[in-house]
Amino acid sequence: ILRNVMILAVLVAFTHAVVAQSGIKGVVKDAQSGETLIGANVMIKGTNQGTTTDLNGKFKMDKEPGDYTIVISYTGFDQKSMQVKVSDGQYTDLGAISISPSSVELGAVVVIGKGVIDLEEDRQTPIAVSTISVTEIQTKAVGNVEFPEVMKNTPSVYVSNQSGGFGDAQMFLRGFDQRNTAFLLNGQPINGMEDGKMYWSNWAGISDVANAVQVQRGLGSSKLAISSVGGTVNIVTKATDLQKGGFARAMVGNDTYLKGTVAYNTGVNENGWGFSIMMDYWQAENKWAKGTKGQGQNYFVSVGKILGQHKFNFLLLGSPQWHGQNYTKSPELYEKYGLKYNNNWGELDGDFLTIRKNYYHKPIMNLNWDWDISSKASLSTVLYGSFGRGGGTGTLGNGPGYIDNGIDSEPEGAFTVDGLVDWDYIVNEYNPSIEGGISSGYDGTVLRSSVNNHAWYGLVTNFEIEATENLTVNIGADVRMYRGDHFRQLVDLLGLSGRETTLLGNTHVVSKTFDANPWASLSNFASEEDRVDYDYSENLNYQGVFGQAEYATELFSVFVQGAVSNQSYEREDRTNFETIKTSEKVNKIGYNIKGGASYSITENQKVFVNSGYYSRQPFLDNVFPTYGDYTQLADPEVDNENIFGIEAGYNYTIDNFFVNVNLYYTTWENRFLDINGTDPVTQVEYRTLYTDIAENHQGIEVDVRYKPTTTFMVRGYATYGEWKYDGSTPFKKYNTDTNELIDEGDVDFSGTMVGQAPQVTAGIGITADVLPNKLTVDADLNNYAKFYGYVDEEAAIATEDETYQPERLNDFALIDFGATYKIIFGSDILSFRANIYNILNAEYVSQQDQYGILYGAGTTWNFSVKYNF
Repeated sequence: ILRNVMILAVLVAFTHAVVAQSGIKGVVKDAQSGETLIGANVMIKGTNQGTTTDLNGKFKMDKEPGDYTIVISYTGFDQKSMQVKVSDGQYTDLGAISISPSSVELGAVVVIGKGVIDLEEDRQTPIAVSTISVTEIQTKAVGNVEFPEVMKNTPSVYVSNQSGGFGDAQMFLRGFDQRNTAFLLNGQPINGMEDGKMYWSNWAGISDVANAVQVQRGLGSSKLAISSVGGTVNIVTKATDLQKGGFARAMVGNDTYLKGTVAYNTGVNENGWGFSIMMDYWQAENKWAKGTKGQGQNYFVSVGKILGQHKFNFLLLGSPQWHGQNYTKSPELYEKYGLKYNNNWGELDGDFLTIRKNYYHKPIMNLNWDWDISSKASLSTVLYGSFGRGGGTGTLGNGPGYIDNGIDSEPEGAFTVDGLVDWDYIVNEYNPSIEGGISSGYDGTVLRSSVNNHAWYGLVTNFEIEATENLTVNIGADVRMYRGDHFRQLVDLLGLSGRETTLLGNTHVVSKTFDANPWASLSNFASEEDRVDYDYSENLNYQGVFGQAEYATELFSVFVQGAVSNQSYEREDRTNFETIKTSEKVNKIGYNIKGGASYSITENQKVFVNSGYYSRQPFLDNVFPTYGDYTQLADPEVDNENIFGIEAGYNYTIDNFFVNVNLYYTTWENRFLDINGTDPVTQVEYRTLYTDIAENHQGIEVDVRYKPTTTFMVRGYATYGEWKYDGSTPFKKYNTDTNELIDEGDVDFSGTMVGQAPQVTAGIGITADVLPNKLTVDADLNNYAKFYGYVDEEAAIATEDETYQPERLNDFALIDFGATYKIIFGSDILSFRANIYNILNAEYVSQQDQYGILYGAGTTWNFSVKYNF
């Protein structure tokens, strides 16, 4: 028997040797530098079959004899298609294939996390999407620019509050604010777990390390059960850079802005190890408005290891910063003091001091693991954690508006004739008049910090298998654990000796202060006995599973996608009771289901339709709306929100021309809203809970790009939206201090226009290589119309016989201009970049809320010198 087995083994080996395999091989290079590209994607068009280039930029794939079209792609480079004929018994050698860097295209390759980063290119069925490449990010969105502004040249995106402080921007997508747009960083959800908000000051360093940003409007391609009512923004950062080199950059800007950055990559050595690092420092006297002084650092460290079919990458990213803030105010104050006016700040003994200072440090770490199990199966996992520390300052006791300094000022109170906070009067005259030097109730003025310390851990994993040549299946899990501690601590006693407070039934005087400093906040914050005003914590746990199946041929594709999740909510109150009170644990199940199909009319034309339904769990801040008792559930209890969306699209693509048309319709029902206000007559502070608000958002988007030559590109977009509230909702109004029910009833919002984002937008942009590989200029024009302001729910309650409408704000247009000049020294590049934003200094209202308006930034600029080596 042994002899027969040996003969059989020899025959099998001989047969394998004489039956030669066939396929395709080659090497992929950067057309400019000639460097080989590691990890470039090489795919067979119309299928999910393909491979990636190795450490030498080479690839090799087995294919049966026949004619094929391969597509080569790489992040930040133009895709390249090639016709290939494979003959029996041999590999077709394509030799060196050069692809060119691009300012408009995103390749399908992600260096790490390929299975958990849901880019549009990973699925055959299209979605409404716009992609911003690394080139555009690095030229237009670095420095004294809000990160969301890199997305403002895309359909249905509006960015406001640029004249607030550094990192205080808001972004709207199809009329939905940031809380209802999902933001993912390398596949990891980063919206606030408690309220869904985005604080861009915590993510200032993303501009320096982003490889691409993909704005997926509407349903998007993410498989997670996330809060994508308006859409999904997928931010892809660099991992360990696969090529050796680095850069140094110096930047200056308006209002004494200064920024310095250095970065270096070791490349991947023969053992598969690589290291990347980036360090950055910035400071400025103002962003644009007065009193918005800021300072910060950004850091990025990445360590990668390639081990056979496994890729590992550890990443650490942080952006410690502090900045003064500017809020909305009455038009009369702008008229008196100018558009840069900010009533939050003044000088104390000649030094800058603001009521509103944001400071935060949120280091984020993640460990990615990609495993190519076989040519048809892969597993991708990211394990992440972040530790946010910091908060925002304000006053306790009497605010400046309630102190009489004897000056007939506007605003009224302790303000100078220039409208600035009169800190010298508060410290030298008002506070010394407080008996015993102890602030209590509304006596005395001290600066406090509202602290939000949290720890957030999570894991996202995705298994993908090519079940057949045309069928791809994904299954995965999304798990998150979150703990947040909220309390107040003293920052500056302003000459007083302490502040009286009552926590856990203990009334005592607190005198210890803590710096509003992002680095100190990591470890130096108030213990329970040194906290003031309030102290509570919350725990959130989330477990989700998801799956997707897509069947694709060269002519059509169909997909179905679903997810289900459980989220638990729990709070602890150390403020209002003699012992710690813990709420009941609330569990809520959420789910979504999405599906779609596409059909290729011709090789260059495709139509598609997608539809989906979400049952989305409410935010924790809605489950516990925080009135009187931090552990008290909303009354009535808040249920899941219901979102339905359907969209259809058409796109046409040839080598130098692209057009995409999208139609969308989204309904958002059972929405909870918690509004704070002050009665203008009684000055009683109240909060109103609305429990069943509904909105309908529908519209059309057109996106065009044309590149008639290799040196000139023009792009444009136009959108028209019809966003309205629908139906009536119950409401309950409570006294904020006593929790007494003031009023209740129903209010009808039918036909009321949705505010705070323009419903009609259009834009055009050009990029021209005036001197190829030397001088490039670019310009963008964005126009905004049909712009409604704040929807005043209280005014809607008072409107009985007609449909309430918010104020319609003025239309406006903004023009930005930029230029880049390069000097090439072999493989090194010295580049000069200049940007001018709002070059015509247009005056416009950027945002309106219940407290007033905020003007957008006038002309701002920056200039940088960068050396790549």
